[in-house]
Amino acid sequence: MGIGVEDLSEPEGTMAHDDIHTPVLLDRCVELLAPALQRDGAVVVDATLGMGGHSEALLERFPAVHLIGLDRDTDALRIAGERLARFGDRVTLVHTVYDGIADAVRGAGFSHADGILFDLGVSSLQLDEADRGFAYSKDAPLDMRMDQTAGTTAADIVATYGEGDLRRIFERYGDEKLAGRYARAIIAARQEAPIERSAHLVDILIAATPMAVQRERSGHPAKRVFQALRIEVNGELAVLERALPAALGILPVSGRIVVMSYQSLEDRLVKRVFAESTRSTAPAGLPIEPPEHAPRFRLLTKGAELASDEEKIRNPRATPVRLRAAERVREAS
Repeated sequence: MGIGVEDLSEPEGTMAHDDIHTPVLLDRCVELLAPALQRDGAVVVDATLGMGGHSEALLERFPAVHLIGLDRDTDALRIAGERLARFGDRVTLVHTVYDGIADAVRGAGFSHADGILFDLGVSSLQLDEADRGFAYSKDAPLDMRMDQTAGTTAADIVATYGEGDLRRIFERYGDEKLAGRYARAIIAARQEAPIERSAHLVDILIAATPMAVQRERSGHPAKRVFQALRIEVNGELAVLERALPAALGILPVSGRIVVMSYQSLEDRLVKRVFAESTRSTAPAGLPIEPPEHAPRFRLLTKGAELASDEEKIRNPRATPVRLRAAERVREAS
């Protein structure tokens, strides 16, 4: 789930459920959120619940905290619900996309969240369940919806988008240099037969890739196209652009947010939103900064933090992660 070398859209081998839920940068996330979660009655939102690995650690570490877990994937909610059942009424799970974070918090009976965690991109559960269609090495229906109860599938996009739109998403969301070539190949192939399964699409992309390019590339020819389709199907960047301001808006003074990104488009968006929130709004040249123009947040990380070499070896899916965190220091004007 990344751009360029940051891609993790394909798992390395097959993992058992005991392995696939290894949380990325778990200790660091807990450490960054800890100062905001020490008080009794603190509320933490896991905006990307997945299988509940981060949530479980937060509930164990902070026994007085209430956790609100969000996910658009009903399978993830079911699995996490079983995992977190022992925490009883300290847990509220909500079926929603994470741009609905403010409504979810209010719906759970709270006015704010003291800590918020985003672990972006496709989840281990979605990657490793072959029938979801996320992985190009496993033949499955071309679905790629994180919420399988609604929405457009990857097969719908491949069947209905024109050449220009296919090229646009392959270039923008996959940084694919052969975007035009692949778009034309898909248009030609679907005239012969519907493209409804991942293996069929992979065959089309391989056939459209010159042998010289296949020899030069380090990754699979389908990798960037599959990533682009997944982002388009789930509206990931548009959702994130709405979700970040909504999340910042429900943090009180001393509240903290941690965001982990796995591809450069996501990380640039997080970086921009955090930069705007930590910047003074005072006009240039004023000798003294008026209090109402002081930054509302401060950064807790210097740039984007990466996983250690040790963690990358232990958990390869941590390899492309970029972690950024911020704390509210002033109420909104």
